Amino acid sequence: MQNDIQTSAASTPTSRVAANDRIDYDKIVVKPPTIGQRAYKYRYFYLMAIPVLIILLIFYYWPMLGIRYAFSQYTFREIATQTGPNYSDLFVNFKFLVTRSAFRYAFANTLILSIVKLLLSTVVTVVIALMMNEIAHQWGKKFVQTVLYLPHFLSWVVAASIFMLILSAGTSAAEGDLSNVGFVNSILIKLHILKAPVDFLTSTKHWRGVWYIMNLWKETGWGTIIYMAALAGISPDLYEAAEIDGANRFQQTIHITLPSLMNTILVVFILNLAKVMNVFESVFVLYNSLVYSVADVIQTYTYRVGIVGNDYGYSTAIGLFKSVISLILVTISNKVSEKIRGYGIV
Repeated sequence: MQNDIQTSAASTPTSRVAANDRIDYDKIVVKPPTIGQRAYKYRYFYLMAIPVLIILLIFYYWPMLGIRYAFSQYTFREIATQTGPNYSDLFVNFKFLVTRSAFRYAFANTLILSIVKLLLSTVVTVVIALMMNEIAHQWGKKFVQTVLYLPHFLSWVVAASIFMLILSAGTSAAEGDLSNVGFVNSILIKLHILKAPVDFLTSTKHWRGVWYIMNLWKETGWGTIIYMAALAGISPDLYEAAEIDGANRFQQTIHITLPSLMNTILVVFILNLAKVMNVFESVFVLYNSLVYSVADVIQTYTYRVGIVGNDYGYSTAIGLFKSVISLILVTISNKVSEKIRGYGIV
């Protein structure tokens, strides 16, 4: 019996595996796939990305070659005579830029319109989100959200047309004839607030107010989405504890809701601050030559100089200046985000 056991043990190879014959998994090196192998493996994904890359190259990277025109005199005259850009004075456009009062007005208007709109939209958006959060009935909340979201899907042309219609001062010379006067002027005259119709869109006193209202009407509802999502993430236990302590809804909003939203508010504010210089469509569809002093912004000024005035070198210099300012704002926003959140936005 003992011999049988020994024979059986000897015939089992796994029972006598030497220690030095065991596999050392720590020393196993897995060779990563080559670039060609990865490209073949994900070939269909790369094929789907080709149209996007083509669009980026054509509409984003290829136009960057035109930056060289910022350092030249390049107008319709050079094109007509086929002499090409004149690079005799590389900084002539930038010298001209800082001396132009029209550019200074455009730069100041860009900052004023964008920053005031940013502050107003932040406050109004948060307030509307808080008010919608207080609606108890789900159908009522959905209805209000739908009404507020709809203007976002209108183009700026349609939005401006609506405001031009309701703010129209009319064309009739007959005193007291309000048949072709806009809704706002008609109401104000009937309430004896105005004696005669006011053309709000050609008045330097009223134009900015109209522009702020149009932007708030169109985009505020859509901006509440992120705040509604943040409100949904606040723990109900906090409100229950505050209610037990005798806090009313206003006190709960001040001491629980707003502090919980503060991080989201700061993040959205910082992200929007980086886009301060990007103002064009909403101004372009609403302004006119009578309100250039309060409505002309850098991008509309660039449009007039480059497309209408055919001064391509000067307009490119303005665009390059705008890009540098935008880069500075993005850098500042990123640093502020790092201080507040611990990580940047880019």
